[in-house]
Amino acid sequence: MAKKTTAEKLATIQQGYTLQGSTIELGAAIVDGEVHKEAQVRLPLAMMNRHGLVAGATGTGKTVTLHMIAEQLSTAGVPVFLADIKGDLSGLATPGTPSEKLTARTSALGQEWSARNFPVEFLSLGGDGNGIPVRATITSFGPILLSRIMDLNDTQESSLQLIFHFADKNNLELIDLKDLRAVIQFLTSDEGKAALADLGGLSKATAGVILRELVALEAQGMEKFFGEPEFDTAELLRTAPDGRGVVSCLELPTLQTKPLLFSTFLMWLLADLFEDLPEAGDLDKPKLVFFLDEAHLLFNGASKAFLEAITTTVRLIRSKGVGIFFVTQTPKDVPADVLGQLANRVQHALRAFTPEDAKALKATVSTFPVSDYDLEETLTSAGIGEAVITVMNEKGAPTPVALTRLRAPESVMGPSADDLIRSTVAASSLLAKYGTAVDNVSAYEKLSGAAPVSTGSAAPGEPPVPASASGGGQGGSQADIDAEARRIEEEILGRPSSRPAPGSYRVPSAPPAPAPAPSQDPGVFGDIAGALGGALGGGLKSMVRSMGTQLGRDLVRGVFGTSSRRRR
Repeated sequence: MAKKTTAEKLATIQQGYTLQGSTIELGAAIVDGEVHKEAQVRLPLAMMNRHGLVAGATGTGKTVTLHMIAEQLSTAGVPVFLADIKGDLSGLATPGTPSEKLTARTSALGQEWSARNFPVEFLSLGGDGNGIPVRATITSFGPILLSRIMDLNDTQESSLQLIFHFADKNNLELIDLKDLRAVIQFLTSDEGKAALADLGGLSKATAGVILRELVALEAQGMEKFFGEPEFDTAELLRTAPDGRGVVSCLELPTLQTKPLLFSTFLMWLLADLFEDLPEAGDLDKPKLVFFLDEAHLLFNGASKAFLEAITTTVRLIRSKGVGIFFVTQTPKDVPADVLGQLANRVQHALRAFTPEDAKALKATVSTFPVSDYDLEETLTSAGIGEAVITVMNEKGAPTPVALTRLRAPESVMGPSADDLIRSTVAASSLLAKYGTAVDNVSAYEKLSGAAPVSTGSAAPGEPPVPASASGGGQGGSQADIDAEARRIEEEILGRPSSRPAPGSYRVPSAPPAPAPAPSQDPGVFGDIAGALGGALGGGLKSMVRSMGTQLGRDLVRGVFGTSSRRRR
């Protein structure tokens, strides 16, 4: 086969990237070592929901690529979600500063650059940062995702699903970690013996293991990520008054200490969107583009159920108008079933310092279409801010592979000032809605007979401080639960528990509840009601017995076992 000339290579790229609809401008092609601004490389906006992969070694410019794409999506009226791991993406809220070096680069690319800022909403998981707190309820998070955080094996994960099933059937709301702990403690107690037996596949020993893992989560301070008010993922679909898409920037300042929690929480956001959004078909532009940074954290050691759920979500959510871009170092970080769904590829430079690196390089090259480039050489010699690109064109076919010098962002390539972030959060309409944690009546209160703990206002980025109890207290069952939690925590941590000692106040006794009428067959609910009624009084007994009328109200859970209270 005759070797192509530079003009022929350019013509192939120009023809392949001549598109009819709106596009994201990525940069100018590099052919035979020279940048050619007449050969622009672009991505069809209508194909952004075909998902994508942004990959490359550390320091090759992946974050700047996300930054640049997010700006253009916002300008086109498309909302964007970004996980800001290093803090650099907060610069989207601050106009960039021109310089001679920047002008020289943009002129060579044919880019008309101007300093601009973009509408940014700063978010933080559970208030772990400066942004609007993002929380999820335990029942919404679901057993599969929670098992991922707790590092449960397949058997334990199945058992946790039975526990969720029991709570769903019995109207025991799992809002935060203490609710789930109370349910497990009940099932492993003498009072819950009948209910545990009725669940069949759940053993007391396995329930005890799950309880230990749950207390370990509490000991690590993870309870602040779960609770109410639960974040409504529809907030991610907003546009600014001027029509630009809002960029939701999630701060992850402590990612390295809780990688599984953060990566799994991002998957919960996607799963909740998947369950809420209607089918949309083919759109001129997506409803949302979701960037999943550090994507390898999602898949390391993941269970079969978790991987299947991710694959299903990626395959089906595009028809609901959502595009997902996985951001990681090499394509081999993403399972083959998921990688096969990623039509748009932006591959930054790779390094081949070790035999493992060389193997990853060859695997990466094998995933690209045949091209005019020697991709092994190109991928190891590409500079910072350069990437090998192929995307899906408007006809659904891959575009020619093109080594591309990428465009420069128009906002600051680095963090925004802390004062700007704080003032943006303070002015956000979401602060009043999500800034203060609440503790409503849920499984913990129902099973313990304790009054809900009142919560005060939370400063932005900080969890609320419980108000001091006055005249209230905890029942004997809750004292047992807290005592067990203290014992497990001390055993796990090897030091005295920081958990407050249980109070001595007991729930007042109540008159015995009447026996069920002869025509009633209370079954397992009657057993539970009898046990709880004897321990905590007739009022709670009546509440538990009423659960027997709700057998048909089982929650409909999604592919991850998730279920939002908004969908009940």
